[in-house]
Amino acid sequence: MSSPNDVANLASFYIGDEDREVLLVIGLSTKNKINMVNRAHMGSLSSSIVTPREVFKPLILNNCASFVICHNHPSADLRPSHEDIQLTKRFAEVGELMGIKLLDHLIVNNETGFLSLKSEGLF
Repeated sequence: MSSPNDVANLASFYIGDEDREVLLVIGLSTKNKINMVNRAHMGSLSSSIVTPREVFKPLILNNCASFVICHNHPSADLRPSHEDIQLTKRFAEVGELMGIKLLDHLIVNNETGFLSLKSEGLF
């Protein structure tokens, strides 16, 4: 994975057309090769509450050096909510403590594309 576009294409394949919010975790090696892809959580039509345990357990078990989180917005509105931004900051902090760096958080939708919270300067 070398760019947000690469990640967005993978995430859109897995969750881009879901009718509920789904959180996808992509764990990477030290050379940014995919170690694992995990559907960590499925929420409701407009929200998804996920805990660090659901995200970090598979990252640890698969010896990941870094990760990207992605979730879809079934509404096709890619703007991040306040909760999306807070969740991203929380996972970045936990990742720093665990030694597993959060590289980005993408919001995807097959109709409208994707938004990178990192590119937007939101974490």
